[in-house]
Amino acid sequence: MSRGRFIVLEGGEGTGKSTLLPRLAARLRERGLAVVETREPGGTAVGEGVRVLLRDRLDPWAETFLFLAARAQLTAEVIRPSLAQGVWVVCDRFAASTLAYQGYGRGLDLEALRLLNRVATGNLEPDLTILLDLEPSEGLRRKGAQADDLRTGAESLAFYERVRQGYRELCAAALGRCVVIDAAQSPEAVEAAAWAAVAALLP
Repeated sequence: MSRGRFIVLEGGEGTGKSTLLPRLAARLRERGLAVVETREPGGTAVGEGVRVLLRDRLDPWAETFLFLAARAQLTAEVIRPSLAQGVWVVCDRFAASTLAYQGYGRGLDLEALRLLNRVATGNLEPDLTILLDLEPSEGLRRKGAQADDLRTGAESLAFYERVRQGYRELCAAALGRCVVIDAAQSPEAVEAAAWAAVAALLP
């Protein structure tokens, strides 16, 4: 049995990840592939519990370790077993979110975060990361004040600008495993561009 593929959607607030994810999963299923859709933090009972804790205002390192705990559980419980069974996994956020938000955004040590990510995931890397790129002011306008929001509302626009720049730098360093898509386009155009990248992974 061939290993499944691991696809991650990344981006700032309001970039359309939650809209794109089920569309990509549906296209993969149309081609006869088994697909798991999941999100960070979440996807497991532990991860959903972490989402509740993250609504409190936390010390940046405390926040980081909660995200890492959720990631470790998701990797062990869902992602690795699925990939081993030949199932494709499409995930809303993964390790790059910690580097972008806690590293570039909050100013925590990037090398320490990289090490912690490797420990939490057992060095698991996505086969493809799709970065949905959008001006933070537009993303925040789209997002609004959602009840399940974990990050918006208390941060400055400058924070989200740093996050965006971080994502761009991370994607540029990903050695061909990351594509940047202009999320200001229509959802249909974003989907078409994302699918072109995903289709290159098809058997």
